[in-house]
Amino acid sequence: MTTGTDTTALAAAGLTVPAPAQAESAPAVGTARAGARVLKSPAPAAVAAPAAASAPAFARTKSVALAVVRVLKAVAVRTAAILALTALWEIAPRAGLVDSTFLPPISEVAVAWWELAGDGQLADHTQASLIRSFGGFGIAVAVAVPLGLLIGWYRPLADFLGPLLEVFRNTAALALLPVFVLLLGIGETSKVSIVVYACLWPVLLNTISAVRNADPTLIRLARSMDLSTPRLFQKVILPASVPAVFTGIRLAGAVSILVLVAAEMIGAKAGLGYLINASQFNFAIPQMYAGIVTISAIGVVFNQLLVTVERRLSLWRVPASS
Repeated sequence: MTTGTDTTALAAAGLTVPAPAQAESAPAVGTARAGARVLKSPAPAAVAAPAAASAPAFARTKSVALAVVRVLKAVAVRTAAILALTALWEIAPRAGLVDSTFLPPISEVAVAWWELAGDGQLADHTQASLIRSFGGFGIAVAVAVPLGLLIGWYRPLADFLGPLLEVFRNTAALALLPVFVLLLGIGETSKVSIVVYACLWPVLLNTISAVRNADPTLIRLARSMDLSTPRLFQKVILPASVPAVFTGIRLAGAVSILVLVAAEMIGAKAGLGYLINASQFNFAIPQMYAGIVTISAIGVVFNQLLVTVERRLSLWRVPASS
Protein backbone atom coordinates (compact mmCIF):
# COMPACT_ATOMS: atom_id res chain seq x y z
CA MET A 1 0.00 0.00 0.00
CA THR A 2 1.26 3.48 -0.81
CA THR A 3 1.50 5.79 2.14
CA GLY A 4 0.81 9.48 2.22
CA THR A 5 4.57 10.30 2.17
CA ASP A 6 5.15 8.05 -0.86
CA THR A 7 2.22 9.63 -2.66
CA THR A 8 3.60 13.08 -2.07
CA ALA A 9 7.00 12.01 -3.32
CA LEU A 10 5.62 10.46 -6.44
CA ALA A 11 3.53 13.51 -7.13
CA ALA A 12 6.58 15.69 -6.75
CA ALA A 13 8.39 13.48 -9.26
CA GLY A 14 5.60 14.03 -11.82
CA LEU A 15 4.11 10.57 -11.69
CA THR A 16 0.31 9.88 -11.62
CA VAL A 17 -0.96 7.98 -8.68
CA PRO A 18 -3.85 5.57 -9.51
CA ALA A 19 -7.02 6.02 -7.48
CA PRO A 20 -7.97 3.38 -4.99
CA ALA A 21 -10.10 0.54 -6.22
CA GLN A 22 -12.98 1.53 -4.00
CA ALA A 23 -12.90 5.05 -5.39
CA GLU A 24 -12.96 3.67 -8.94
CA SER A 25 -15.91 1.46 -8.24
CA ALA A 26 -18.02 4.20 -6.68
CA PRO A 27 -18.80 6.06 -9.93
CA ALA A 28 -19.56 2.77 -11.65
CA VAL A 29 -22.05 1.91 -9.00
CA GLY A 30 -23.61 5.34 -9.30
CA THR A 31 -23.75 5.03 -13.07
CA ALA A 32 -25.30 1.62 -12.82
CA ARG A 33 -27.94 2.93 -10.46
CA ALA A 34 -28.61 5.89 -12.70
CA GLY A 35 -28.94 3.53 -15.66
CA ALA A 36 -31.29 1.40 -13.66
CA ARG A 37 -33.40 4.46 -12.99
CA VAL A 38 -33.36 5.35 -16.69
CA LEU A 39 -34.40 1.83 -17.66
CA LYS A 40 -37.17 1.70 -15.11
CA SER A 41 -38.61 5.18 -15.81
CA PRO A 42 -40.42 4.34 -19.12
CA ALA A 43 -42.50 1.69 -17.42
CA PRO A 44 -44.97 4.11 -15.71
CA ALA A 45 -45.26 6.19 -18.94
CA ALA A 46 -46.08 3.05 -20.91
CA VAL A 47 -48.79 2.23 -18.41
CA ALA A 48 -50.18 5.79 -18.49
CA ALA A 49 -50.22 6.02 -22.30
CA PRO A 50 -53.40 3.96 -22.83
CA ALA A 51 -55.18 5.96 -20.11
CA ALA A 52 -54.14 9.25 -21.74
CA ALA A 53 -55.24 8.00 -25.15
CA SER A 54 -58.60 6.83 -23.81
CA ALA A 55 -59.41 10.24 -22.32
CA PRO A 56 -60.17 11.97 -25.69
CA ALA A 57 -62.15 8.93 -26.83
CA PHE A 58 -64.23 9.08 -23.66
CA ALA A 59 -64.78 12.82 -24.15
CA ARG A 60 -65.92 12.25 -27.74
CA THR A 61 -68.28 9.48 -26.68
CA LYS A 62 -69.71 11.68 -23.97
CA SER A 63 -70.24 14.59 -26.36
CA VAL A 64 -71.96 12.32 -28.88
CA ALA A 65 -74.20 10.91 -26.16
CA LEU A 66 -75.14 14.41 -24.99
CA ALA A 67 -75.90 15.45 -28.57
CA VAL A 68 -78.15 12.41 -29.04
CA VAL A 69 -79.95 13.20 -25.78
CA ARG A 70 -80.52 16.79 -26.89
CA VAL A 71 -81.88 15.67 -30.25
CA LEU A 72 -84.22 13.15 -28.63
CA LYS A 73 -85.40 15.77 -26.16
CA ALA A 74 -86.10 18.26 -28.96
CA VAL A 75 -87.99 15.63 -30.95
CA ALA A 76 -90.01 14.66 -27.89
CA VAL A 77 -90.95 18.29 -27.21
CA ARG A 78 -91.95 18.91 -30.82
CA THR A 79 -93.99 15.73 -31.20
CA ALA A 80 -95.62 15.62 -27.77
CA ALA A 81 -98.68 17.63 -28.83
CA ILE A 82 -99.12 15.61 -32.04
CA LEU A 83 -98.87 12.33 -30.14
CA ALA A 84 -101.35 13.59 -27.54
CA LEU A 85 -103.82 14.58 -30.28
CA THR A 86 -103.36 11.19 -31.97
CA ALA A 87 -104.00 9.35 -28.70
CA LEU A 88 -107.08 11.47 -27.99
CA TRP A 89 -108.38 10.86 -31.52
CA GLU A 90 -108.01 7.11 -31.03
CA ILE A 91 -109.45 6.95 -27.50
CA ALA A 92 -112.38 9.38 -27.75
CA PRO A 93 -114.45 7.42 -30.34
CA ARG A 94 -113.74 4.08 -28.69
CA ALA A 95 -114.67 5.41 -25.26
CA GLY A 96 -117.97 6.82 -26.56
CA LEU A 97 -117.00 10.45 -25.99
CA VAL A 98 -117.90 11.20 -29.63
CA ASP A 99 -119.90 9.34 -32.23
CA SER A 100 -117.52 7.01 -34.05
CA THR A 101 -119.74 7.24 -37.14
CA PHE A 102 -118.75 10.86 -37.69
CA LEU A 103 -115.30 10.72 -36.07
CA PRO A 104 -113.82 7.24 -36.53
CA PRO A 105 -110.65 6.28 -34.64
CA ILE A 106 -107.44 7.33 -36.27
CA SER A 107 -106.51 3.68 -36.80
CA GLU A 108 -109.48 3.30 -39.18
CA VAL A 109 -108.45 6.51 -40.92
CA ALA A 110 -104.94 5.09 -41.35
CA VAL A 111 -106.37 1.89 -42.87
CA ALA A 112 -108.49 3.94 -45.29
CA TRP A 113 -105.47 6.10 -46.20
CA TRP A 114 -103.43 2.97 -46.91
CA GLU A 115 -106.19 1.55 -49.13
CA LEU A 116 -106.42 4.81 -51.10
CA ALA A 117 -102.65 4.85 -51.49
CA GLY A 118 -102.61 1.20 -52.53
CA ASP A 119 -105.10 1.52 -55.39
CA GLY A 120 -103.53 4.74 -56.69
CA GLN A 121 -106.44 7.07 -55.98
CA LEU A 122 -104.57 9.10 -53.39
CA ALA A 123 -101.59 9.65 -55.69
CA ASP A 124 -103.82 10.79 -58.57
CA HIS A 125 -105.79 13.24 -56.44
CA THR A 126 -102.65 14.57 -54.75
CA GLN A 127 -100.89 15.10 -58.05
CA ALA A 128 -103.83 17.05 -59.47
CA SER A 129 -104.00 19.28 -56.40
CA LEU A 130 -100.26 19.91 -56.25
CA ILE A 131 -100.07 20.94 -59.91
CA ARG A 132 -102.86 23.47 -59.46
CA SER A 133 -101.66 24.74 -56.10
CA PHE A 134 -97.97 25.10 -56.92
CA GLY A 135 -98.73 26.52 -60.34
CA GLY A 136 -100.92 29.29 -58.93
CA PHE A 137 -98.52 29.87 -56.06
CA GLY A 138 -95.52 30.23 -58.38
CA ILE A 139 -97.34 32.68 -60.65
CA ALA A 140 -98.44 34.77 -57.66
CA VAL A 141 -94.90 34.97 -56.24
CA ALA A 142 -93.41 35.84 -59.65
CA VAL A 143 -95.89 38.71 -60.05
CA ALA A 144 -96.21 39.96 -56.47
CA VAL A 145 -92.54 40.29 -55.48
CA PRO A 146 -91.43 42.61 -58.35
CA LEU A 147 -94.69 44.57 -58.14
CA GLY A 148 -94.32 44.94 -54.38
CA LEU A 149 -90.74 46.20 -54.79
CA LEU A 150 -91.87 48.82 -57.29
CA ILE A 151 -94.87 49.97 -55.23
CA GLY A 152 -92.83 50.10 -52.05
CA TRP A 153 -90.00 52.08 -53.64
CA TYR A 154 -91.89 54.57 -55.82
CA ARG A 155 -94.25 56.63 -53.72
CA PRO A 156 -96.32 58.04 -56.63
CA LEU A 157 -97.09 54.51 -57.83
CA ALA A 158 -98.11 53.53 -54.29
CA ASP A 159 -100.44 56.53 -54.03
CA PHE A 160 -102.00 55.67 -57.39
CA LEU A 161 -102.58 51.95 -56.73
CA GLY A 162 -103.19 52.18 -52.98
CA PRO A 163 -107.02 52.53 -53.06
CA LEU A 164 -107.37 49.74 -55.61
CA LEU A 165 -105.20 47.43 -53.51
CA GLU A 166 -107.27 48.16 -50.43
CA VAL A 167 -110.47 47.19 -52.27
CA PHE A 168 -109.18 43.84 -53.54
CA ARG A 169 -107.23 42.85 -50.45
CA ASN A 170 -110.43 43.01 -48.41
CA THR A 171 -112.39 40.91 -50.91
CA ALA A 172 -112.27 37.24 -49.99
CA ALA A 173 -111.04 34.91 -52.70
CA LEU A 174 -113.83 32.40 -52.10
CA ALA A 175 -116.39 35.16 -52.53
CA LEU A 176 -115.05 35.66 -56.06
CA LEU A 177 -114.96 31.96 -56.87
CA PRO A 178 -118.34 32.01 -58.71
CA VAL A 179 -117.08 34.98 -60.74
CA PHE A 180 -113.96 33.07 -61.78
CA VAL A 181 -116.06 30.05 -62.71
CA LEU A 182 -118.45 32.16 -64.79
CA LEU A 183 -115.67 34.01 -66.59
CA LEU A 184 -113.15 31.18 -67.00
CA GLY A 185 -115.28 28.05 -66.84
CA ILE A 186 -114.97 25.06 -64.53
CA GLY A 187 -111.70 23.83 -66.02
CA GLU A 188 -108.15 24.19 -64.77
CA THR A 189 -107.89 27.89 -65.62
CA SER A 190 -110.44 29.01 -63.04
CA LYS A 191 -108.88 26.91 -60.27
CA VAL A 192 -105.34 28.14 -60.93
CA SER A 193 -106.60 31.72 -61.24
CA ILE A 194 -108.36 31.68 -57.89
CA VAL A 195 -105.16 30.36 -56.30
CA VAL A 196 -103.16 33.17 -57.94
CA TYR A 197 -105.61 35.76 -56.66
CA ALA A 198 -105.58 34.38 -53.11
CA CYS A 199 -101.77 34.09 -52.94
CA LEU A 200 -101.08 37.47 -54.51
CA TRP A 201 -102.06 39.66 -51.57
CA PRO A 202 -99.99 38.21 -48.71
CA VAL A 203 -96.82 38.32 -50.82
CA LEU A 204 -97.55 41.76 -52.29
CA LEU A 205 -98.42 43.48 -49.02
CA ASN A 206 -95.48 41.99 -47.12
CA THR A 207 -93.09 42.99 -49.92
CA ILE A 208 -94.37 46.58 -49.91
CA SER A 209 -94.01 46.74 -46.14
CA ALA A 210 -90.50 45.28 -46.27
CA VAL A 211 -89.28 47.90 -48.77
CA ARG A 212 -90.82 50.78 -46.86
CA ASN A 213 -89.34 49.60 -43.56
CA ALA A 214 -85.80 49.17 -44.87
CA ASP A 215 -83.19 50.81 -42.65
CA PRO A 216 -82.86 54.43 -43.86
CA THR A 217 -79.32 54.64 -42.48
CA LEU A 218 -78.21 51.84 -44.77
CA ILE A 219 -79.93 53.48 -47.72
CA ARG A 220 -78.21 56.83 -47.06
CA LEU A 221 -74.88 55.06 -46.65
CA ALA A 222 -75.36 53.23 -49.96
CA ARG A 223 -76.28 56.49 -51.72
CA SER A 224 -73.20 58.18 -50.28
CA MET A 225 -71.14 55.48 -51.99
CA ASP A 226 -72.70 56.44 -55.35
CA LEU A 227 -74.47 53.11 -55.81
CA SER A 228 -76.91 52.97 -58.69
CA THR A 229 -80.54 52.06 -58.07
CA PRO A 230 -80.16 48.45 -59.29
CA ARG A 231 -77.08 47.97 -57.09
CA LEU A 232 -78.92 49.58 -54.18
CA PHE A 233 -81.73 47.08 -54.59
CA GLN A 234 -79.28 44.21 -54.87
CA LYS A 235 -77.06 45.11 -51.93
CA VAL A 236 -79.45 46.78 -49.47
CA ILE A 237 -83.16 46.52 -50.24
CA LEU A 238 -83.39 42.87 -51.25
CA PRO A 239 -81.34 41.42 -48.36
CA ALA A 240 -83.22 43.55 -45.83
CA SER A 241 -86.58 42.53 -47.35
CA VAL A 242 -86.02 38.76 -47.34
CA PRO A 243 -87.52 38.00 -43.88
CA ALA A 244 -90.74 39.98 -44.42
CA VAL A 245 -91.13 38.77 -48.01
CA PHE A 246 -90.80 35.14 -46.95
CA THR A 247 -93.37 35.69 -44.22
CA GLY A 248 -95.83 36.61 -46.97
CA ILE A 249 -94.66 33.69 -49.12
CA ARG A 250 -95.26 31.23 -46.28
CA LEU A 251 -98.73 32.66 -45.72
CA ALA A 252 -99.40 32.37 -49.44
CA GLY A 253 -98.24 28.74 -49.39
CA ALA A 254 -100.88 27.87 -46.80
CA VAL A 255 -103.54 29.89 -48.60
CA SER A 256 -102.80 28.19 -51.93
CA ILE A 257 -103.78 24.79 -50.52
CA LEU A 258 -106.80 25.95 -48.55
CA VAL A 259 -108.36 27.93 -51.40
CA LEU A 260 -107.70 25.17 -53.89
CA VAL A 261 -109.50 22.59 -51.76
CA ALA A 262 -112.57 24.82 -51.67
CA ALA A 263 -112.37 25.37 -55.44
CA GLU A 264 -112.10 21.63 -56.08
CA MET A 265 -115.20 20.99 -54.02
CA ILE A 266 -117.31 23.06 -56.42
CA GLY A 267 -116.29 21.87 -59.84
CA ALA A 268 -113.59 19.24 -60.27
CA LYS A 269 -113.21 15.59 -61.17
CA ALA A 270 -109.89 15.08 -59.40
CA GLY A 271 -108.00 16.56 -56.49
CA LEU A 272 -107.97 16.27 -52.73
CA GLY A 273 -110.89 18.66 -52.41
CA TYR A 274 -112.89 16.49 -54.78
CA LEU A 275 -111.88 13.40 -52.78
CA ILE A 276 -113.08 14.94 -49.51
CA ASN A 277 -116.34 16.15 -51.00
CA ALA A 278 -117.09 12.86 -52.78
CA SER A 279 -116.29 10.85 -49.64
CA GLN A 280 -118.69 12.99 -47.65
CA PHE A 281 -121.52 12.47 -50.14
CA ASN A 282 -120.87 8.73 -50.21
CA PHE A 283 -120.63 8.65 -46.42
CA ALA A 284 -117.11 7.21 -46.61
CA ILE A 285 -116.02 9.10 -43.51
CA PRO A 286 -112.61 7.42 -43.02
CA GLN A 287 -111.67 8.27 -46.61
CA MET A 288 -112.77 11.85 -46.01
CA TYR A 289 -110.47 12.18 -42.99
CA ALA A 290 -107.67 10.51 -44.95
CA GLY A 291 -107.90 13.31 -47.50
CA ILE A 292 -107.88 15.94 -44.75
CA VAL A 293 -104.80 14.41 -43.12
CA THR A 294 -103.03 14.35 -46.50
CA ILE A 295 -103.73 18.05 -47.02
CA SER A 296 -102.36 18.84 -43.56
CA ALA A 297 -99.19 16.83 -44.21
CA ILE A 298 -98.63 18.60 -47.53
CA GLY A 299 -99.05 21.98 -45.85
CA VAL A 300 -96.50 21.13 -43.13
CA VAL A 301 -93.92 19.85 -45.62
CA PHE A 302 -94.39 22.84 -47.91
CA ASN A 303 -93.99 25.27 -45.01
CA GLN A 304 -90.79 23.57 -43.85
CA LEU A 305 -89.42 23.75 -47.38
CA LEU A 306 -90.07 27.49 -47.49
CA VAL A 307 -88.42 27.92 -44.07
CA THR A 308 -85.32 26.11 -45.36
CA VAL A 309 -85.15 28.35 -48.43
CA GLU A 310 -85.55 31.44 -46.25
CA ARG A 311 -82.63 30.36 -44.06
CA ARG A 312 -80.48 29.80 -47.13
CA LEU A 313 -81.21 33.32 -48.35
CA SER A 314 -80.74 34.88 -44.89
CA LEU A 315 -77.29 33.57 -44.01
CA TRP A 316 -76.07 37.16 -43.69
CA ARG A 317 -78.28 37.77 -40.66
CA VAL A 318 -76.54 37.69 -37.29
CA PRO A 319 -78.41 35.59 -34.69
CA ALA A 320 -79.77 37.52 -31.73
CA SER A 321 -77.80 35.35 -29.28
CA SER A 322 -74.53 36.52 -30.85
